[in-house]
Amino acid sequence: MQKPQVIYLDHAATTPLDSRVLEAMRPYLEEHYGNPSSVHQLGRRARVAIEESRERIAALIGAEPAEIVFTSGGTEADNLALRGVLHGTRRHLITSLAEHEAILRTAEALEEEGAAVTYLRPGPDGAVTAEQVAEALTEKTGLVSIMHTNNELGTYSPVRAIAEVCHRRGVPLHCDAVQAVGLLPVRVDELGVDLLSASAHKFYGPKGVGFLYVRRGIELRPLLWGGKQEQGRRAGTENVAAIVGMARALELAVEDQEARLNHLRRLRDRLIRRLDEALGDTFVLNTPRDPERAAPHIVNIAFPPQNGEPVDGEMLLLNLDLEGVCVSSGSACTSGAVEPSHVLRAIGLPRETAGAAVRFSMGWKNTEAEIDRAVEILAAVMARLAGVLR
Repeated sequence: MQKPQVIYLDHAATTPLDSRVLEAMRPYLEEHYGNPSSVHQLGRRARVAIEESRERIAALIGAEPAEIVFTSGGTEADNLALRGVLHGTRRHLITSLAEHEAILRTAEALEEEGAAVTYLRPGPDGAVTAEQVAEALTEKTGLVSIMHTNNELGTYSPVRAIAEVCHRRGVPLHCDAVQAVGLLPVRVDELGVDLLSASAHKFYGPKGVGFLYVRRGIELRPLLWGGKQEQGRRAGTENVAAIVGMARALELAVEDQEARLNHLRRLRDRLIRRLDEALGDTFVLNTPRDPERAAPHIVNIAFPPQNGEPVDGEMLLLNLDLEGVCVSSGSACTSGAVEPSHVLRAIGLPRETAGAAVRFSMGWKNTEAEIDRAVEILAAVMARLAGVLR
């Protein structure tokens, strides 16, 4: 039996490595293997590669090179931001119930260690408002952490407005921009954020590397202690090849950004239109229909109970996978969880509906034909499942 052709629609989980990025990395995986902390020529060559990459990344996001701290990815960057800033006497954190698990689990750990955390409830679109943040600020607030683009819904947060509210009270703002950097125009000098997290494998770079932007003047306590790498803010031998690859991936993403965004917008519009045509009122669209309120690469839907019975979300994804359609039910970091998406529950979806969610996330190599075929397969799978539930 011939295997179906794979249609990959899970780019919010990870993206394929661009071949041009691999070529940029290759020399540092082979002949340029020196430790960047060594003083000999191989070490110096590795150090130059790291610092040139830092300069390029900083320029692309409107930062200074000294404000870029390389990490192992978005999760470490989020942890470093929260734990690195929230210490001393101002140990009150404000965040939202729709944040990535890296933020929420770190917040819970900080609570266990004596910090106070305010969890803002998002609106139906998954975003919180600047007014909510303003009302939650206290004299003890040491940090606000609100994501740029929701990883499950694609919804944008009003980052600039939230930054203005925070700065009027002298409170730094951290922004998890893992789903935005490399896809959308993101400049820290325009957003007004004080810290910002990014991860290379979300924009066709290598896995296992990311960065945290830390505005000059922000005191950051390290997570890892040891050597003096990253100006003493992140100990450990740097992953030279991955850092070089991340810088190259971000360059390519910014160079091609307008064309990629236009393509993704067309795919998003087509996907929503095809879903409406094929499934009618049997599903709910969790992503805002207004393209100005959400990123163009993510569309999240869910199925309420059919014929009075809840749809088995795990069975739905399994059937789609068997037909060659690679999608998810939410964040890849929680894909092993039995519980429905915390984001969908936070925006008010009933448990049974949230448990039957599908997140499509497109990439710039996806085609309109793939979108059409994916919806056709989804409609057939739902028809089969509805027959079982009848």
